[in-house]
Amino acid sequence: MTKAKVAITLERSVLDELDELVRRRQFDNRSQAIESAVVEKLERHKRTRLVAALNDLDPLEEKSFVEEGLRSELSIWPEY
Repeated sequence: MTKAKVAITLERSVLDELDELVRRRQFDNRSQAIESAVVEKLERHKRTRLVAALNDLDPLEEKSFVEEGLRSELSIWPEY
């Protein structure tokens, strides 16, 4: 995967904590630690967007869609 170089500005205290993680060998370097944090945040954002979209669904409306689909499919099923 292609990488791109970016410049960021961090609070000194955040950078100190980041450097501590690198010093403890939890990450090879600052870039890896920051990339990991960004990826994790993006994944969490995607999950919360999905949950929000699911919360917007109306259970009664969804049930009526399912029942409507089942009724129309019953007419094409063979008799047993």
